[in-house]
Amino acid sequence: MLIPVLLFILGLLLLIKGGDWFVDGASNLAHRFHVPELIIGATVVSIGTTLPEVLVSATGALSGHGGIAYGNAIGSIICNTALISALTFAIRPCTVNGKSFRVPVLFFFVTALFYAGTAYITGSFTRITGIILLLIFFAYIAYTIWNGKRTGLIGGPEAENTPAEPEKAEAEPAWQTILKLVVGAAAIAVGANLLVDNGTKIAESLGVPETVIALTFVALGTSLPELVTAVTSLVKGHSALSVGNIVGANLFNLVLVSGISFTLKPFTLQELGGKTIGGVPVSLAVDIPVMFLVMALMTIPALIRGKLTRPQGILLLCIYAAFCIFQFTV
Repeated sequence: MLIPVLLFILGLLLLIKGGDWFVDGASNLAHRFHVPELIIGATVVSIGTTLPEVLVSATGALSGHGGIAYGNAIGSIICNTALISALTFAIRPCTVNGKSFRVPVLFFFVTALFYAGTAYITGSFTRITGIILLLIFFAYIAYTIWNGKRTGLIGGPEAENTPAEPEKAEAEPAWQTILKLVVGAAAIAVGANLLVDNGTKIAESLGVPETVIALTFVALGTSLPELVTAVTSLVKGHSALSVGNIVGANLFNLVLVSGISFTLKPFTLQELGGKTIGGVPVSLAVDIPVMFLVMALMTIPALIRGKLTRPQGILLLCIYAAFCIFQFTV
């Protein structure tokens, strides 16, 4: 039991550091070729911070552990919202720009409704489902870039007058940038394998479904990049920045993480096994509803009042604690 736990922790560390190197390398490469800042943020950095979830879920799907692929995406959304983001505004309440917040929230809930409808009606996620989710991902990226051009953030005077950290791009040799990309990608791949393999072993030794491990420990582990961003933003007094990052990460968990997993390996909810509530699988009775609940509690009041409050954060933290307790006791 000790060796799987140590290898599980090593996998987490490799995912975190590998993701850090990969994002740095990709960002520096983009800056070197004078790619606008907004495009880098909307694609390279956003995808880079979601790479741990992508690799863990894809590895789980391909190795026949669909529970990890499924649970990691849902669990990461719940963890991001009810733990990481909630912790941020429970400590320091913040205001939210409803205009910029509205579109990613709309994309998330439309996608989540499609995702949930597929789960409840068909009980399976086919390759077609995965492809549709990936198309939504590309549509969101395209919209972000189009909106940046429309508002002048890409190709306009503001973009031209705002250099994208040229000093950093020029200061780092090309070989170092490429090395970060290669080593970062390799570390993420190895870390994902260690996480999935040893997470499965831990689940078996504890006598709990692998989905539970994915919804809790794996989800928390792959959400560590968002946690680091949240803490950094909090310390610097930019808690609203953390909230925006969380909403984007949650959307990517559905469209990119799940999309790639289901495209590579179609998945049925029957494969999860485990306990049921009133004849309904726990994933349908609890996991998906909790995902909707915590996102609604965070985003709807923010869109209406333009702020996130301390009571809101505390309520979400209590829900997350109850969710984790439920997973290991029911």
